[in-house]
Amino acid sequence: MRLSFGQELRLVQKQVLAPRMIQSMEILQLPIMALQERIEQEIQENPVLDLTEEDADLPEEPVEAENPDAPSEEERELVVDEAKNNEDDFERLLNMDEQFPDHFEERSRPSSTRVEEESARKHDAMANMVARPQSLQDYLHDQLGWFNLSPELRAMCDRIIYNLDANGYLQSRLEDLIEPDAPPEQLTLARQALSIVQKLDPPGVAARDLRECLLLQLTPGMPHYEQLQTLISNHLEDLEHNRLPAIERKTGYSIALIQQTREELRKLNPKPGASFGEAFVPNVTPDVFVELGDDGKYQVRLEDGRTPTLYISPYYRKLLTTGEANAETREYIKRKINSAQWLIESIEQRRNTLSRVAQAIVDHQTEFLDKGPEAIEPLKMQQIADKVGVHVTTVSRAVDDKWIQTPRGIFPLKRFFCGGTVSADGEEVAWDTVRLKLQEIIDNENKQHPLSDDELVKELAKHGLTVARRTVTKYRKAMNIASSRQRRDWSAVEDSAQPVAGTNGKHEGN
Repeated sequence: MRLSFGQELRLVQKQVLAPRMIQSMEILQLPIMALQERIEQEIQENPVLDLTEEDADLPEEPVEAENPDAPSEEERELVVDEAKNNEDDFERLLNMDEQFPDHFEERSRPSSTRVEEESARKHDAMANMVARPQSLQDYLHDQLGWFNLSPELRAMCDRIIYNLDANGYLQSRLEDLIEPDAPPEQLTLARQALSIVQKLDPPGVAARDLRECLLLQLTPGMPHYEQLQTLISNHLEDLEHNRLPAIERKTGYSIALIQQTREELRKLNPKPGASFGEAFVPNVTPDVFVELGDDGKYQVRLEDGRTPTLYISPYYRKLLTTGEANAETREYIKRKINSAQWLIESIEQRRNTLSRVAQAIVDHQTEFLDKGPEAIEPLKMQQIADKVGVHVTTVSRAVDDKWIQTPRGIFPLKRFFCGGTVSADGEEVAWDTVRLKLQEIIDNENKQHPLSDDELVKELAKHGLTVARRTVTKYRKAMNIASSRQRRDWSAVEDSAQPVAGTNGKHEGN
């Protein structure tokens, strides 16, 4: 292999995105709340950019002309004159709002309506703040005060408590919670502390596996106490796979008794600490609203109430055109005005693109809005891109992280895009329709003889839906539907296998 240095002329066709196009794509992808934050940030960084909450249809108020006899900022330099206590300089600072009314008036003297709206907005934000829930560790630590414990034992209990995972399990070994060279008494102390923590509420906390967690929740006197101990200790895997006849053979319990015990077992909590976890609920604000018009057609409307109207300050435009500023200042103002104009145009382009894309989606999914999710039509982003006349990546950015408020609830815009299959009639059917029909077939099946995946394929074919077996298996697992063996109800099998009178069988046992 030969290595050499040299110059080479090569013609390459390459697409380069301009900064303006990149900003436009970024603005398009932002949801309404993120767009509002972006606007507020731009207003703070760009002095020529301003906002108004007035009606856009009202005419713009004329800008008062500056006093032509007043000296410019270049002519009036800041002079430190200690003899006169800088009276002239302080007078200039006090009169700046008169010299620059467009720049200071709205910020220094906001209207009473704006003050009330800002106060109400802050009050609502404070009232809707989610309070920090009590953690599992804090809850258990507070309960230790009920016990008269030595400092060493209390410290070991706290060590165990703060090593519990989010579900309340102790994943660490007791040997790992003490020093490597600790005396044997420390391990005895750790076992004693674990016994104390396992007596705290919620029941089952500080267990080291599922079996121990369930056993800790059993109390003498509860229904089927002895059977629960047996099944939890020795037959959890058989219960998980619905192998009730195997449990019947090993324990002598009847199928009916095993099923009753299993119902009691389902009342226990396999994750006692999960309820203390802080559930994250995202704050969803719709970007698009769908309303049914008088003509019976659905029309989309964008959420513009949270997006302020932006404009370029007249003061800086006048400063740029009158020639009062020096070359460096003019270049700075020109750069900021271009940036502000780009932002305003990007927001308007976002509004136009999102409105057209959302309307095209709604027009295609009218059956979904009329009849419900079961009537959703197969739809690909390329179809909407062809209809609107944009690139498919533009559609992807337009619907990303956007929500739509419909008469049937709030949905992400991506919810309306789904693939499909071809029915026996040659029509396209959405995968959501296949899943709903699959759920309906399983709900109505004979639980004594549940349908296998191959039989589910045949049942779907009877309804005109042609799907592969692996697709049925994938959807069944995604819908958390158990296999046919696990869905089987063994009670009827037991009834048909009852021994005749006078015979002795296991089904009569306890």
